[in-house]
Amino acid sequence: MIRVLGVDPGSRFTGWGIVEMDKNRLRHVAHGVISTKSGDPLPARLSVIHKGLLGVVAEFSPQEAGVEQIFSAKNTLSALKLGHARGVALLALEESSVPITEYTALQVKSAVVGYGKAAKEQVQEMVKRLLSLPEVPPEDGADALAVAICHGRTRSTNAAILASRAGVKMEFRR
Repeated sequence: MIRVLGVDPGSRFTGWGIVEMDKNRLRHVAHGVISTKSGDPLPARLSVIHKGLLGVVAEFSPQEAGVEQIFSAKNTLSALKLGHARGVALLALEESSVPITEYTALQVKSAVVGYGKAAKEQVQEMVKRLLSLPEVPPEDGADALAVAICHGRTRSTNAAILASRAGVKMEFRR
């Protein structure tokens, strides 16, 4: 069994979700959102995100993490702030020695919904169904859980690709 942390970075709201995977079985552990105050200076907001993710890692001890990559944004300033938030999230995970894999929104939606251009509501509903949650999680928490699900579903494939590049023969059994 593997415990995976999914992170959906944002300078205002950073979603996080913890999922356990046992073969093909998914189990929801926890999810939440690290909220910052939009009026606070960016360095203060980044500090909140950093400390929040360190707290999540300390409390839930994930073995691996998936982080959503930056999407192309029309607003340059928003994209820069998102990049800062992502950098802080990656730093917190690296400092905690949690192995990180990054995923595009297309990869996450494909792994969870089966369609890379799925709407946010479709992702939220599939996360609810896949994890047998009583209600749809909030958007940022659902996105983070979707990243965790994506990582859990693709990690054996990723390991096989890396091993083949290194010349290592791997065998997977179910």
